[in-house]
Amino acid sequence: MSKFPNQLALVGVVGVSAIALSVGLSERAAHTADLAAHEAEMHAAAAQSSVVEHETQEAAPQVAADDTPEVAAEATATAEAAVAPGEAATEEIAAAPAGTAAADAAATASAVVIDGSTDTLDGQGDTTAMVGEDTAAPQGKFGLGRAALPEEIAAWDVDIMPDGRGLPEGSGDVWTGEEVFADNCAVCHGDFAEGVDNWPKLAGGMDTLDHEDPLKTVGSYWPYLSTTFDYVRRSMPFGAAQTMSDDDVYAITAYILYSNDLVDEDFTLSKETFFDVEMPNAGGFIVDDRAETEYPLFSQDPCMENCKESVEITMRAAVLDVTPDEDGEDTGEEAAVAPAADDGTQVASADPVTLAPAAAAPADTAAATEAAPEATEGAAPASEVDPALVASGEKVFKKCKACHQVGDGAKNKVGPVLNGIVGRAAGTGDRFKYSKAMVEAGAGGMVWDEANLAGYLAAPKTFLKGNKMAFAGLKKDDDIAAITAFLKSHP
Repeated sequence: MSKFPNQLALVGVVGVSAIALSVGLSERAAHTADLAAHEAEMHAAAAQSSVVEHETQEAAPQVAADDTPEVAAEATATAEAAVAPGEAATEEIAAAPAGTAAADAAATASAVVIDGSTDTLDGQGDTTAMVGEDTAAPQGKFGLGRAALPEEIAAWDVDIMPDGRGLPEGSGDVWTGEEVFADNCAVCHGDFAEGVDNWPKLAGGMDTLDHEDPLKTVGSYWPYLSTTFDYVRRSMPFGAAQTMSDDDVYAITAYILYSNDLVDEDFTLSKETFFDVEMPNAGGFIVDDRAETEYPLFSQDPCMENCKESVEITMRAAVLDVTPDEDGEDTGEEAAVAPAADDGTQVASADPVTLAPAAAAPADTAAATEAAPEATEGAAPASEVDPALVASGEKVFKKCKACHQVGDGAKNKVGPVLNGIVGRAAGTGDRFKYSKAMVEAGAGGMVWDEANLAGYLAAPKTFLKGNKMAFAGLKKDDDIAAITAFLKSHP
């Protein structure tokens, strides 16, 4: 047994490690050599394939008829040398052992024909060429994709222009539109285009664009009917865009027009009648020509001449504090009459208040008293209405709230405000655009008494032909009596 077992063990470990390191270095060197050989073969194949047939023909030397035999022979030798790399690459492939990665890669590269129009994969350019080679000029630098076909472009080209370009053939009437609208649109926009919850209202809002809170709908705001047709056809119904026929789109657009009282109930919208409709706000927009009319005025160099010698502040604005104090008194008046600044400048009140002369008050009161009986003539006093019947009518009125409002702060929606409707002439509500039939009925002396209300609420379309109301009617006499009492309670 050795006297130095530990030293022998150490020598053994070092020896094994040296052998392993030598083997590892050899394998790495071999792998590096293979990579270098593969890269050289790929470059050789690319050099060979870059010589396309038509380029070779163009590059071939031309031999003039009067050249000497020596010159012609030299030109021929030059042409043969031009294709020599390809032959050399072929020889290298043949010399490489079959089945090796280098041979396979070189064979694949040599098989590529790069001419800008062929492709061994999908017919969209020479995509089997080396990365970085610009081999598919017709399809761009990267050789990806292809030019869109005319029928593919046509499938996306669905724009409807204000002058009617793009309108398809077809037609749709108001009543067909009501049915299609109910099936596809009412869940968001309501049965009468009045809007559900926060979904857009498509009807109403006439003459509100100058209000603090205008209602912008197809009827009150949109300048072109083509916008409505284009949007419905392109994007609706929600979640199933472009699934409706052109006839259905025409019909829905016709119903939206009818809901805005822009067409009659027997109207049919088509490519031929499209421009028979006049949009109320067509003249409410202007061409933005600021780039031509204003921008040059503000882009000139300042003159810097004849300037004022000094600039003084002549007035200061006062911010009114109208928040009530702890005692509930309004401090706005005190702020409005705050003393002027010590520097002599004036203080401008943000909201000056003009008080009417006290002597005018009795006369105004008398005039209001005389006018009161006139305004309420024909309407029953609220105190004479049965409270239980009013409460029942308030529940029935829920069927009407989609289009009508009553009470303080009521506004016109799809239908008019119904405050004071009992005893009032038909078609005379404030700031609401009634149908021609309703206006003519009022002009002819029709008044909303209990009998007329009962007949109208039972069958609106039958009672007054051509009116705008699309509600089917109340079927129970008790409901009609209850809602009449409810309306009486809002004189």
